[in-house]
Amino acid sequence: MSTPEAPAAAAPTRRITFGQAVNEALAEELRRDERVFVIGEDVAEAGTPFKVLAGLVAEFGPERIVDAPISEAGFTGLAVGAAMTGMRPVVDIMFGDFLTLVMDQLVNQAAKVHYMSGGSLKVPLVLRTTLGATRRSAAQHSQSLQAWVSHIPGLKVAIPSTPYDAKGLLKTAIRDDNPVVFIEDKLHYPLEGDVPAGEYTIPFGVADVKRAGDDVTVVATSSMVQAALAAAELLAADGIAAEVIDPRTTRPLDEATIARSVERTGRAIVVDEGHRSYGVSAEIAAIIGERAFYHLDAPVRRLAARDVPVPFSPPLEDVTVPTAEAIAATARELVGAR
Repeated sequence: MSTPEAPAAAAPTRRITFGQAVNEALAEELRRDERVFVIGEDVAEAGTPFKVLAGLVAEFGPERIVDAPISEAGFTGLAVGAAMTGMRPVVDIMFGDFLTLVMDQLVNQAAKVHYMSGGSLKVPLVLRTTLGATRRSAAQHSQSLQAWVSHIPGLKVAIPSTPYDAKGLLKTAIRDDNPVVFIEDKLHYPLEGDVPAGEYTIPFGVADVKRAGDDVTVVATSSMVQAALAAAELLAADGIAAEVIDPRTTRPLDEATIARSVERTGRAIVVDEGHRSYGVSAEIAAIIGERAFYHLDAPVRRLAARDVPVPFSPPLEDVTVPTAEAIAATARELVGAR
């Protein structure tokens, strides 16, 4: 069901959290390559507000787990320069909303240096940040902005949904010679999953079929993968088999796996927590329309965050993002079931 990864297929697994998987990936890469370092606000003793990096400074010291001043543009620019001179920085931006503060360094510098230098310079930088609402953090700490960075040539974008994917994709990101934006759902840090004890990486641009099915394809990203899987359980009770596909990276995007699934099922729903207008859901829906149009038995449906600032009010916030029930209801409509 899932695409084989390299190379620890037979390695024993442990059940750990998403946050632990991120921590393990960073620790292993810091040990493996002395050029790797982490920089950001509250990454050392505090271990980030989510405690994901807890313990790293004790092993690697403040020279490699670097607490930075509250100047995202400043320390991101420092990291871009360090990457251009041979280091492999991991920049921690604690909330994805703060991408607004680093867009010049990320979009106009990191993403373009290799191209503008005729290939003589590269920026092997990873920018880790978060996405997601329903944490009661209000409009400036709850956005899902993966569409912004996915739009930019020169950047790669990974959005893992499980502990297994988080660890394997982060190790790949750190080893990549291109700038990578690595986006984690802040509500997923306690999520548990099976993760190999041995060394493994996950290639970019390879989607994962999280659940097989023949009646409808649900393409879901990051925070919405778990909602899609829950919806598939609800649909199974109605005799509807939903196939859930997790792209895992939005750039590069595995268009072929998505198209093959839709060609078989004839129906597609795209679910993303970013805003609906001009977002990731729109891009994937367009690709399905281009590559699988003559196999569709119904129009492609999109479920995404409402086009409003994320409310602080819990009842309002809860209706701004797609739910398992909404996904299941849409699937029933597509297959003609009520």
